[in-house]
Amino acid sequence: MSLALTGARVFDGARIVDGHSVIIADDKIVALVPDGERPSGATLRRVEGLLAPGFIDCQVNGGGGVLFNDERSRAGIAAIGRAHRPFGTTGFLPTLITDTPEHMREAIDAVRDALQAGVPGVLGIHLEGPFLSPARKGVHDPRLFRDMDESDIALVTSLNLGRTLTTVAPERVPPAAIARLVAAGVVVSAGHTAASYETVVAARAAGLSGFTHLFNAMPPLSGRAPGPVGAALDDPDAFVGIIADLFHVAAASLRVAIAAHGWQRMVLVTDAMPSVGSDLTEFLIDGNVITRAGGRLTRGDGTIAGSDLDMATAVRNCVEALGLPVEAALHMASRAPAEFLRLGSERGRIAPGYRADLVLLDDDLRVADTWIDGVGAED
Repeated sequence: MSLALTGARVFDGARIVDGHSVIIADDKIVALVPDGERPSGATLRRVEGLLAPGFIDCQVNGGGGVLFNDERSRAGIAAIGRAHRPFGTTGFLPTLITDTPEHMREAIDAVRDALQAGVPGVLGIHLEGPFLSPARKGVHDPRLFRDMDESDIALVTSLNLGRTLTTVAPERVPPAAIARLVAAGVVVSAGHTAASYETVVAARAAGLSGFTHLFNAMPPLSGRAPGPVGAALDDPDAFVGIIADLFHVAAASLRVAIAAHGWQRMVLVTDAMPSVGSDLTEFLIDGNVITRAGGRLTRGDGTIAGSDLDMATAVRNCVEALGLPVEAALHMASRAPAEFLRLGSERGRIAPGYRADLVLLDDDLRVADTWIDGVGAED
């Protein structure tokens, strides 16, 4: 039995159309058709607002009171997914920040278990570290940083399901190692790095395809030292992650970066911590107290520690604070991350054959409903 969602405007991944119905059967989109061409046998459901591809978040450290580093289990991953779904996230990568090899292995095993069990929304894993620069450590524990060796390559490439994204400092991981990761199907991104422009360009040539939270945990762009920021903005084919909470990066800097690079390959991420979808006012990372106040998360010394951001708020910030068209903001939340993760042929659009991962937004771009693999939040 197919389901016809009708009554809402529809953003199909490229444009907004009126007077159309989205036809779903099982976990796939069958068609996007004018209302007058709806199949007669479909179950009709009327919805109001704007129907769009579900949001895909490549960087989710936690949510619902759970930090993935502390709860490396299928149950922990499911709890994080449940916390983010009310904010439109229908696909996500649970993100492990720098940790020990044993904990990395446990996290990978947990994601494999979650994928095999069909936990809603989980697409793979993001390993953010430990191959990072001590000069740009953020809240990561630099005592656990290391160069990548053969055992690390075997570990990072061991999931064998879904997608693996890893953030590395290119000055610590040579091009030959990056090429091996990419050949094994890993998506490699530059972050927490003090690398020169030339070092980043060499990593890009080896297959590195993205930049993790642009501006944050990397040196600023300057006239004679463009560095990672310059390398990202100078490369129209790179995917560039941004945290649009207006705390990590000022609105003006985000506007400049998007104007320089174009929004087509800008990727909204949350870098979310356990506070999202919870009432927490503080929590611990590696024994350090992280305080939540006014939408901002900080360590005692004032260092920003991830974010209290959800994807729907990131979309609204892009429209309201940055002045982007809603189509651009939705693209950055869905189609761009899908393409970055090499899932662009199955996610990030409302088109025949695509996964039925959808978000329904009201006139204020707040989430009214979601579907993951054709299943509604209340089904």
